[in-house]
Amino acid sequence: MAGIIAILLMIHLTIGSHRFVISIFIAFLISFFLYQLTNSFIYDFDISKEVKVLVNRGLLLMIFLGISIVNLYLNKKITFFNHKPKWSQSISMPFHTVKLSRFMLIGLIVSVIAFLPFLLQQDSAFIKSILLFAILFSIINASLEEMIWRGIMLTNLMEHISVINALIITSIGFGLLHVIVGIPFIVSLLFSFGGLFYGMVVIKSNSIFPAIALHFVVNMGMVLSGFIL
Repeated sequence: MAGIIAILLMIHLTIGSHRFVISIFIAFLISFFLYQLTNSFIYDFDISKEVKVLVNRGLLLMIFLGISIVNLYLNKKITFFNHKPKWSQSISMPFHTVKLSRFMLIGLIVSVIAFLPFLLQQDSAFIKSILLFAILFSIINASLEEMIWRGIMLTNLMEHISVINALIITSIGFGLLHVIVGIPFIVSLLFSFGGLFYGMVVIKSNSIFPAIALHFVVNMGMVLSGFIL
């Protein structure tokens, strides 16, 4: 981690044209390190696993704040697609063009169907016992992960590199970040495709809120299916 930051600092001092982008990556790495360090202390506390997981997800705010501080320091406006969605927009598929609202509906239906076999294996007592945790986890995790990856990171990168490259970078980063919560590497890479899906929704709707809603549904499915605890 320290070596990567040192290399980025050297590049930052020598290359002016990409200085802001490199500053963002430095801010992310430092914030991520502090996030990990804080979580290592939290997990030594004598509290339930559910609370530890919620705190872990809540501390993602440190990464968002770290990147925001760099924006403020460099006199950049902090934006993260916090606008009202443009539902009238269309998304172009290989052989079809679909309205954003219908695209969202398809995404929700596919997400529910994907988790349905696992949900049917759980008994009602388990679902009732974990429902409040599932809601809190999904709200915190979906909101903060989207604010980081499809929010401030995507916004900053799109100002300096192409939209496609910004989408790819943030989607891969989003997927790999799941490795630290114990999700297998291959599965985490598959999450990157979910990141591309969320990114398309954000860019087309000019709003982060539809992506948060989709992300919330997926997280609810993961918790109620028993994949988180």
